[in-house]
Order: sequence, then C-alpha cells, then structure tokens
Amino acid sequence: MSSLRIRLFTKEDIAFADSLRALAGWNQTLEDWLRFLNHQPDGCFIAEWDGQPVGTATTTIYEEKVAWIGMVLVHPDARRRGIGRALLEHCIAFLKPRVACIKLDATPLGKTLYDTLGFKDEWTLRRWETSQVELPANPMKYRVRPWLGADEGEMRTLDLEAFGVERWSMVDRLTKQRARWHLHETVKNRVVSFGVMRNGARAHYLGPLVAESIAAAGPLIKAFLTDLPNQPIFWDIPDQNTCAVELAQRLGFKPQRPLIRMFLGENRWPGDPQKIFALAGPEIG
Repeated sequence: MSSLRIRLFTKEDIAFADSLRALAGWNQTLEDWLRFLNHQPDGCFIAEWDGQPVGTATTTIYEEKVAWIGMVLVHPDARRRGIGRALLEHCIAFLKPRVACIKLDATPLGKTLYDTLGFKDEWTLRRWETSQVELPANPMKYRVRPWLGADEGEMRTLDLEAFGVERWSMVDRLTKQRARWHLHETVKNRVVSFGVMRNGARAHYLGPLVAESIAAAGPLIKAFLTDLPNQPIFWDIPDQNTCAVELAQRLGFKPQRPLIRMFLGENRWPGDPQKIFALAGPEIG
C-alpha cells in the first residue's frame, strides 16, 4: 500500500474522473462532477497509484447530520489492490467527526465490502429504465407548472418530510444542470409534489421527485415524460414505494438493477420512502 496516495479532488481531475465514469457505464455528466466539488470541495478525493490517478470518491454532507458517499470508482487496470476500500475508509474518516450518520446506495456486489466496514441495511431500491414511455392517449389537464421563488417554503417542507434532513442547496444546484423542474398544486394552490428531470450521459434522469401521495406524484411524473417522448430515461425508486413501482410498470419502464440503501452510525433522520417517488441519485440520495 506504500504506492497508494489519497488526495483532494480538484477541477483539473474532472476529465480523468469522467473517463472512469464512462468506463463504468454510469450516467453522470461533467456538470455532476463540478457540482460534487462545488457542494463539498473538502470531501471529494482522488486515489493515486505510483503518482497516477486511478480512483475517485465523493462525499455530500447535509445539514451536518447525514452524509452520502458516492462515485467510488477505480480504473479497471488498478483493481484488486485495495484502492476502493482505501477510498471508502478515507471518506468515512473524513465524515465521522462531521455527521451522525453516513449513507450510501450499494450494488449487491459492493454490499459485501460495506458490510465489513459496519454499514447496515436500511431499505432496497431499484433503477427502472425506458426508451419509449407508454402514456395515455388523452391529453392531461393537471395543475403542473415550473416552480417559482414563492413556492420554495412549501417545497422545502415537503422535501424535509421525505428525505429526513435539509438538502435544498443540492436540489437548487440540480435545477441548474440543463434540467426541467415542475411542481403539482391542488385547486387550492397548495404544493403537493415537485420534481426535477435532468440530462445524463446515457439517459435523462428523473429525480428527485417527492410527493404526498401517488395522486400528487402521478400527474407530475406524466408531465415530465410527455416532454421526452421516445427518449431513454432512468428512474430510481424505493421498493417500499409500491405505488411508484406500479406506476413505472404501467408506463412501460423495466427494472435495470437493484440497490441497497445502507447506513453507518445513528440513523436518526430516516425520512419517508413512501414520499420519495424518485431519488436524487444513488451518489447523493
């Protein structure tokens, strides 16, 4: 391990990091890497082996309560040297003095490593995808519109109930990434759901999207999908939210891969997966 060094990620590393992302077939963009750095400049890391970059990891802190570990990538030529584990341990050491709970969304393969580091299962989720949305033929007449500054208070309250901790600065950053953002309001002008659809390297990504119920989420989801006919879309849904899963199936989405949300520490702010109709992303929650 004397050949391994972990240092801070800088903007000069983005091209390398995105090349790793492309090798892995992940959906993040150059804008995502820049957002990770802007949100947590002291918590994104590069692993070097013999002076050459070989791996990445990011952390995202929310409200000094909960943090996410994401984008743990190691170049295929440098695997089986303990680099991935070293990056994770480095992230954990950085986060433990700063937050009560560390989370991540693990693949079944990666879960074995996270188990050895003390992470516990919270709930499961699944990525759904489609290249052709099956929308009803009848035109929709829903109170769906782009959100305004005056809507922020209601949306932040709704998001806090769903996610468990304050993350509005992250949601705000996501809307700046060539994204669409809408909300659904009742006839009494009360916000009952909001969400974001943004560009990805392989597909558009639906999320985050939070709602009081399927009745609140459905019109908003269909409004997003109407904007993108016959285009690839990824949608990450908690398995516990069976209403969202059933809607995805009805709209023609197919399951792509399972994931497991895991936590380390005290899970005092679990949120409510029944109100999470689309994740913000496995790398940030």
